[in-house]
Amino acid sequence: MIDTHAHLEMPQFDGDREDVIKRAVDSGISLIIDVGNDLSGSRTALELARRYDFIYASAGIHPHEVREVTIETYKEIRELLSDPKVVAVGEIGLDYYKDYSPRDIQQREFINQIRIAKEFKKPVIVHSRDAREDTLKILKDEGVSEVGGIMHYFSGDEDMARRCMDMGFYISFAGPVTYPNAERLRNVVKSIPTNRLLTETDCPYLAPQQMRGKRNEPAYVRYVAEKIAEAKGLSLEDIERIIELNVYNLFRIGRPDKMGRITYKIRNSLYLNITNRCTNECFFCTRISDPWVQGYNLKLEGEPSAEEIIKKIGDPNVYDEVVFCGYGEPTLRLSLIKEVSKKIKEMSGSTGSRCKIRLNTNGHGNLINKRNILPELKGIIDTISISLNAENSEKYNEICHPVFKNGTYEAVKEFIKEAKKYIPEVVATIVDVAEIDEEKCKEIAEKELGVKFRERRYNVVG
Repeated sequence: MIDTHAHLEMPQFDGDREDVIKRAVDSGISLIIDVGNDLSGSRTALELARRYDFIYASAGIHPHEVREVTIETYKEIRELLSDPKVVAVGEIGLDYYKDYSPRDIQQREFINQIRIAKEFKKPVIVHSRDAREDTLKILKDEGVSEVGGIMHYFSGDEDMARRCMDMGFYISFAGPVTYPNAERLRNVVKSIPTNRLLTETDCPYLAPQQMRGKRNEPAYVRYVAEKIAEAKGLSLEDIERIIELNVYNLFRIGRPDKMGRITYKIRNSLYLNITNRCTNECFFCTRISDPWVQGYNLKLEGEPSAEEIIKKIGDPNVYDEVVFCGYGEPTLRLSLIKEVSKKIKEMSGSTGSRCKIRLNTNGHGNLINKRNILPELKGIIDTISISLNAENSEKYNEICHPVFKNGTYEAVKEFIKEAKKYIPEVVATIVDVAEIDEEKCKEIAEKELGVKFRERRYNVVG
């Protein structure tokens, strides 16, 4: 569990700071970023970071405080940023709600601190309140995408989140996401790819609903993570793993599990990653450039054997389903699919009713194996999800770049129709990228092919 934005340096913790930190550790907090609001707070944040190996610091001047900035201020901020335990410039930004500093000074010093961040090649932690358009304009004009950062304590809408993510930002949520009247904010959480999500407390302010009215502290970040997991339809374990990787990718701190996985659990489904080879080169696929899914590294050093996979599965009855879905096309290893599926059914009992098996495929199985493979899957695959991904052959070739070239799209459609004869549940899917006409694909799936249809969010896997 990670709190990416705490203010343990503030006087609210002077009486029991060590106890607060101990409670954080006891509750499973593995990393805290203590965020400076002014020069004094930035110094204290670094002192804490030096005392505790799991605490890191940021250095910066909050928009409330920028009216006091001098040349000497930035001289010392630069000294602080030279320390390896200071991982970001922040908290910086604009606050037009209270206007404790004149807006022109806020804007000027926001720009100055972004430039310092670029000088030190460290991300920024941005505060924006009632200053949406000016914040976005300054971030864009100053080329902040060079260093990226965090939109801290996010309370904006989906459009603002998207525009921030386009500039390399992560979106961080705090206690308010747990409040009963925060459905709009939870809908924003649903819209954000997990690889751009972060959790924070912003303690000592605005504790989560379960601790409402109390002083906030890092241990309470669990409630934020639980609500995000609920909104995303994931487990708390999923969110913990995802946030850990996101923090590592942004700050290069923490210890994400970099081992290439042949099995990986999301919610209560177990996914089997049996090959990284594929007969498509879809333009949106990150199989080569970024082979991570929900915090798991799916880059294989070598293709696993059936015995290795079965050993990794263990008791299949503890899962809702087992899914052949990694970063590759499973039907390239048809014999392994059959051997593993039969073993799962055997371990699940005669009917296999306790553990369903799903195959996610690009629909090239018959082309790959040069025969109709679907009769061989009867009785061992319960659901087959097939990527249609285009409304016609020309578009399919542009998007998916299949190795089989001419006729591949029609072969995929034929594979879908044939699958209905042997697989109880058949689903045609697309990825929601602008190049694909969703309505036409839905019509093809439901009316022409007679199967279920599902749109998959781009960059939202599992």
